[in-house]
Amino acid sequence: MEHQVARRVTIADVAEAAGVSKTAVSFAFNNPSRLNADTATRIIEIADTLGYRPDPVARMLTQRRTGTIGLVVPQELASIFSNPFFGMFSAGVAAVAEEAGYALHFISPLHGSLSRAIARATVDGIVAIGLAADHPEIAEIRRAGVPMTTVDSDPFENLPSVDVDDEGGARAAADHVVGLGHRDVLIVAIERAEHAPKGAEDTVSRRLRGYRAALAGVGVDVGDDDVVVSPATYAGGVAAIGRAWEAGRRPTAILAMSDAIAIGAIRGLRDRGLSIPADVSVVGFDDIELAETTDPPLTTVHQPIRGKGEEAARLLLSLLAGNEEPTGHRRLATRLVVRASTASVPDQQGR
Repeated sequence: MEHQVARRVTIADVAEAAGVSKTAVSFAFNNPSRLNADTATRIIEIADTLGYRPDPVARMLTQRRTGTIGLVVPQELASIFSNPFFGMFSAGVAAVAEEAGYALHFISPLHGSLSRAIARATVDGIVAIGLAADHPEIAEIRRAGVPMTTVDSDPFENLPSVDVDDEGGARAAADHVVGLGHRDVLIVAIERAEHAPKGAEDTVSRRLRGYRAALAGVGVDVGDDDVVVSPATYAGGVAAIGRAWEAGRRPTAILAMSDAIAIGAIRGLRDRGLSIPADVSVVGFDDIELAETTDPPLTTVHQPIRGKGEEAARLLLSLLAGNEEPTGHRRLATRLVVRASTASVPDQQGR
């Protein structure tokens, strides 16, 4: 016996059952203030009895809003979520958005094109993280008139933005290892997205500037051989140590631009028979939850990851509400958290 698919209840069915027009049914769901309160309640009750649900696309077109915030990230989601930082940051955005009745939609490069992904996204506003202010996709979004907040980008005129004191945090990290006597230091920088504008002022350049300043203070010049580049992932950290060792580098301290990289670097060092911090000190950046439970617990720069996401979402929601004030820049503080992955410079014999 064949099963027949039940016919979808339409707005016309509700209107007929309630003895009102289709426009009145639409008002009951989308703009109930335009109806008598009793009438609106009766229409909703009849719709529930019939099993009617508004078409989400039609509702979106009627209200001219999607109830969704887009989170634009510069790399594929599979790569992004390999770094716990993004989970914590996204949780902050989501918490504020959901409390205000908005869903969260991730927008990442589609077949290698972030522009293509943004063009297909139907959202009310955007939080963009890790894109320089002069990035072409930022310009596209602005031309389209979509409200936007940027995170970890240079402040842009009339565009609310949030970042942290990357340079100060990096300088504190380098000052720490310098104070322990380290002069042979390897920096593991975060790999920039392929489509990032060259020479852009971003998180990587700010942190590198902080490291360089502290090391220059004790007469150490950071050359190209002192910096290796890695994706901000555990696997990236492991691979970065492999490349550095193949190049003959034997640092006594490593400054990693993310905790995920730092934890991978510890694994890479151990694979070479080295002890942390007896042979090599390692410092991360972020202070993800895992940092205090690694072996050894990771010395790192704390930034308010979830708080950064919350602040970005609040700024965007203020724009969506029609407020004109939140166009400024918010810079959140960082601080060094010293744990057990750093120690005084080891004896150079046998290295």
